[in-house]
Amino acid sequence: MSSKAGGRKNNSVGDGTITENRRARRDFVVTETFEAGLVLRGTEVKSLRLGKANLAHSFATVRDGEGFLMNADIPEYVSGNRHNHKATQPRKLLLHKRELNKLMAAVQRDGMTIVPLKLYFNAHGKAKLLLGLARGRKKADKRDVEKKRDWQRQKARLMR
Repeated sequence: MSSKAGGRKNNSVGDGTITENRRARRDFVVTETFEAGLVLRGTEVKSLRLGKANLAHSFATVRDGEGFLMNADIPEYVSGNRHNHKATQPRKLLLHKRELNKLMAAVQRDGMTIVPLKLYFNAHGKAKLLLGLARGRKKADKRDVEKKRDWQRQKARLMR
């Protein structure tokens, strides 16, 4: 008998992370994060279980009181049939109304952006998206961050 109820195995590796948007942390200063669910089709979930997704050029928007993930690339499921999903279609985000209102207000008022940071499976096997409310970095800021990171790496190397 397995330790999990129902005898199901956990297919996710490590902490369940499918993909991270490392570029977002470099290009933006993230001030606040939100966890959102995703409305997905079966073939999209199967493709995610295989670890295939890309958030590099994706962003989130709020339209008509609903959140959407745009330009996120979830490739077609290899074993799918003619009812397979489109790779870069808009996907609806599942957020509470007050979270959506907070995001809308920040984007309109402060010139902030909603950036997807991480796509993962939670402990219950549901696909979740970590969103960040962020402000864009200028080129000089990016250089400073890069210099600090390089210096930290050099210090760590010297300490060994």
